[in-house]
Amino acid sequence: MIRKVIKGSVITDLLVKNPIDDYEVLDFEFLDEHINVISEETEGQNDVWKVHFDGAINLSGNGIGAVPVSPDRKYFPVAVKLRFECTNNVIEYEPCMSSLQAAIEMKVKKLEVYGDSALIIYQVKGEWQTKDPKLVPYQKYLLELIKKFKEISFTHLGHDKKYFADVLATLVVMTQMEERQEV
Repeated sequence: MIRKVIKGSVITDLLVKNPIDDYEVLDFEFLDEHINVISEETEGQNDVWKVHFDGAINLSGNGIGAVPVSPDRKYFPVAVKLRFECTNNVIEYEPCMSSLQAAIEMKVKKLEVYGDSALIIYQVKGEWQTKDPKLVPYQKYLLELIKKFKEISFTHLGHDKKYFADVLATLVVMTQMEERQEV
């Protein structure tokens, strides 16, 4: 505590001994003087995040990719190699859930979700029923995650509109990882 007092007094002494003689008050020009009110319509439009998700499954393994994109277009790629066997439909639910979990952790309130899985998009929208008993817990969990957003929308992208998430998922599957055992 003594050091802070000494440092503070040194700065004060320096300023007292070296006054600024030609100090001028800054002149701020307000170029937008004609603007009196900022419309509420513009508020909140810039806080919508986007996320693209995809899964990959092949002989090398399973992987997921998700790319949350902030309103100012910053990318936060997520890639995970899954260490369990899963079906094609499960491999689509995993990245969708992971992308929503990442958005929740980032405190995102408004989200646009994009994926090439018609199954997930239309099941979440309530247009298709979940018949596979393995998928029911996934759908229930996904619906619980959705409740944590103020606004959320889901859009189906055709397979012809591949995105960075697809590349991430494929790359993570191709990556050879060694399991490390704790001693």
